[in-house]
Amino acid sequence: MKIDLDKLRQSGRISATALAHGRKLIVPGAKLEDIQNEVERVIREMGGSPAFPAQSSRNHIAAHYCSPPGDATTVQAGDIVKLDCGTHVDGYVTDNATTVDLRDGENSLLCAASRMALENAIAVMGPGASLTEVGRQIETTIGSLGFKPVRNLTGHGVARYTIHCAPSVPNYADSKAPRLRANMTIACEPFASDGKGMIDVDGKAEVFMLRRDVRPKDNLPADLAKAMEQTEGLPFARRDLVRWLGSLQKCEDALKVLYKKDLVDDYPPLCERPGVRIAQFEHTIFIHENGAEVLTRLPD
Repeated sequence: MKIDLDKLRQSGRISATALAHGRKLIVPGAKLEDIQNEVERVIREMGGSPAFPAQSSRNHIAAHYCSPPGDATTVQAGDIVKLDCGTHVDGYVTDNATTVDLRDGENSLLCAASRMALENAIAVMGPGASLTEVGRQIETTIGSLGFKPVRNLTGHGVARYTIHCAPSVPNYADSKAPRLRANMTIACEPFASDGKGMIDVDGKAEVFMLRRDVRPKDNLPADLAKAMEQTEGLPFARRDLVRWLGSLQKCEDALKVLYKKDLVDDYPPLCERPGVRIAQFEHTIFIHENGAEVLTRLPD
C-alpha cells in the first residue's frame, strides 16, 4: 500500500507541536486532566485527531496513566512526569513522548539517559538495520549513566489507523529482533529507570480499544454503536465515552456491554514499585530506501 508521506509528516508536526505545548503546562499544581485535554485540543485545532488519549504518567508509573473524568490529581513539586500523545491525519499515525523532571531539572541525568538513548538508537536506523543493534544502543546508553532500561516495554510499528503493530522495537539487545525495512514507520521509546527496569500493571484502566469492528449482530445500543464508530478503531478513554454518551452512568453501562460481548481490551497503568523514577522520550521515524526520517522532531 502506498504511504502518503505528506499526511504522515503533517501528523508528525501536529504530534510534536501538541507535545511541546503540553510540556510547558507541566508545573506544580497543574491538573493532569487539564494537561491531557489541552494537548488533545491542540491536536484537533491543528487539523488532526488524537491517535490515542493523551497520557501523563508520574514517577514510578511508566505509561498509560490517563485521567478519569473529573480527575483531581495534580502535578507535585519533585515529580518526574512523562507526557505521551499521538495524532492521526486520515489514519496516518504518529506517536511521541517527553519527560519533565521537576526535582532534578531540565538536564537531569535520568532524562538525559532516555533522551540520549533515543538519539543513539535513531543514529543506527535505516533499511536493513538490525533492531538488535537499536536495542543495544538503548541499553548501553542508559546503562552507561547508571540506570536500567525498562525491558518489558518496547517501541512499536505504526500503520494506518493502527497505533501498535510489528515490529517491536526493544529497549535492550534482543537477539531475536528483526531488521528494519524500507517504508516501515516505527515509534522508538526508551524508558530509563532507577529501579529494576521491569513494570507490571497496577490500577484501574482508563484506556480501551475495540478488539474488532462492531457488527450488526452485536446488537449494540444505537448511541453506543455510534460512539464506537467515532473511535475509528483506535484507543479511546473513559472520558471520551462520557463526552460521546452524555454522562458517566451511560459510560459505565456502555463499558459493561462492551466487556460482556468481549468487544474491548483495556490498558491499565504500567508501573514499577513506588519510589522508583522513570523517564521516557519517544519519536516516530519513517524508514526510507536510503535512511531514516524523524517525523516528530520540530525545527530548532
